[in-house]
Amino acid sequence: MAQRLKQAAPLAELLRPRTLDEVVGQSHLVGPDGPLRSFVGAQQLTSMILWGPAGTGKTTLARILATSAGYATESLSAVTGGVKDVREALSRAHDRLGERGQKTVLFIDEVHRFNKSQQDLLLPATESGEIVLIGATTENPYFEVNAALMSRCTLWRLKPLTEAELLTLAHRGLELRNASASVEALSAVTSSADGDARGALTTLDTAIILAHAQSGIGTQVTVEHIAQARDGRLYHQSADTHYDQVSAFIKSVRGSDPDAALYWLVTLLESGESARFLARRLVILASEDIGLADPMGLLVAESAARAVEFVGLPEARLTLAHATITLALLPKSNAVTRALGAVTQAVQAGGHIEVPDHLRDGHYRGASEIGFGTNYQYPHDFDDGWVNQQYLPDGQKGARFFDPSFYGREQALVEQWRRRTGQTDTDGTTTPVE
Repeated sequence: MAQRLKQAAPLAELLRPRTLDEVVGQSHLVGPDGPLRSFVGAQQLTSMILWGPAGTGKTTLARILATSAGYATESLSAVTGGVKDVREALSRAHDRLGERGQKTVLFIDEVHRFNKSQQDLLLPATESGEIVLIGATTENPYFEVNAALMSRCTLWRLKPLTEAELLTLAHRGLELRNASASVEALSAVTSSADGDARGALTTLDTAIILAHAQSGIGTQVTVEHIAQARDGRLYHQSADTHYDQVSAFIKSVRGSDPDAALYWLVTLLESGESARFLARRLVILASEDIGLADPMGLLVAESAARAVEFVGLPEARLTLAHATITLALLPKSNAVTRALGAVTQAVQAGGHIEVPDHLRDGHYRGASEIGFGTNYQYPHDFDDGWVNQQYLPDGQKGARFFDPSFYGREQALVEQWRRRTGQTDTDGTTTPVE
């Protein structure tokens, strides 16, 4: 019977962790010094909200925390549960505590879907300690969970799994199914999952079934099987070609070719690439390749990334196209990228860094006696909100890291800055501010 159940259950269920040591990812929460591991060690939980994307282990983690800390568990889904279900769960928790002295974790999945009255119903039991509430949500709880309930909970952010973490899960799944996979196939699984462990394992499980059906038990999963598992949308060609297409997409936007940029965007979307991944790439590009030439580029990209999260595919294709064409049309400058590189090199090579005395914190008692903050000149006390004083450490005095271009709005910004700080000489060169 157990073997039959094992064969029938999906990988995502079979590989569901039972202890914190089995959890893959979220090391900032459940690692050796993680706060949630500390709660389990103390056998004491507090009400909390677990916030993170789908497939990051919110439900699993809630179950592990309750079981490991010795709590009973009541589980509800805000999608299907109502006030009656909440009242019944609270009643059982009350009786359990009174009769056996056992505390209860009330786990509510998609807690943001509860309306205000349903959320308010949780307040007395949460505040009195009759229950420990663990809510899970994919939405920003500060927008979706009422302030009274949030004030009674701690908030823990779960992160999408890295490709290395997804690869660990994939290897476990292959071993469990007595299967193998090519390096390209594993890369296709991990890079397309966008941090979603459940999605990655579902794709892999389907691909294993296809490989077994087509070639027999023990055969290797290929990139073609992964493509079939994702309805033929992903990786029509090799994984290398996929990364080449991402490169072509970014370079087309950087090269201010809206037609080519849009072509590669749609190519990637049609092959099953994650909209979230593409949005992230545009946000990076907005600072790396547009920068000060048009500071609005970053706002466009960041707004698009938020819209992708809010709307989702297929409608988000329109938002991505909007952002892609806009960023391709904007003027380009890599002055920010070059400045960041120059500063990073200087900091890494600089050794011990002393903050000039006049820039040090002078608010605490005794600071003025040792000369900290005493000679600082407050810029707002001067015309144009600027005064000539040293801000760099002595070892970097006079250094210039920002080498502006004269593309787009960057030229206007730089000229305005130079006029305000009196840095423009008659020959147009810049006089360093000491």
